[in-house]
Amino acid sequence: MTTAFALLTQAVTDLAGLPKEGLGEERDSRWRGQRIIRVGEAWHLGVLLLTETHALATAEVLRAADPGRRGYTAESARERAARRALALRGDFGEGEVAHIGWTVIDVDAVDAGGESGPLKLIEGVPSVHWSTAGGWMPLEAYLRERVELLRG
Repeated sequence: MTTAFALLTQAVTDLAGLPKEGLGEERDSRWRGQRIIRVGEAWHLGVLLLTETHALATAEVLRAADPGRRGYTAESARERAARRALALRGDFGEGEVAHIGWTVIDVDAVDAGGESGPLKLIEGVPSVHWSTAGGWMPLEAYLRERVELLRG
């Protein structure tokens, strides 16, 4: 049986040398105000983010940008622009991708038969819930497809 740990470790090896995207966290201080700072980097594989040491569940993804002076037809568009500006005010350059709100996946719990984030052991096969509308898919096939997409 192949474990989720082994599959993710192999994926990290396969991804070596490919570009990563920034991991961010929101911070608020009296001196610097509210901003999103860079706390690391990861390879973005759909619902997963991989670092050299952790598997993370993807949450909010945004691109750092100056909101400028625009008219917004929806309040949600205004809020999204404000979030992009927080990343720019932090440690992200104009146009850089920032992943916010990610959570660490407990790979050991998955390999023990449990579930963590989008990963679950189904009938002994590490699987990933790849979309809210989609079902479960074997993690091995998912990683193979996503790594190939990143390789371009």
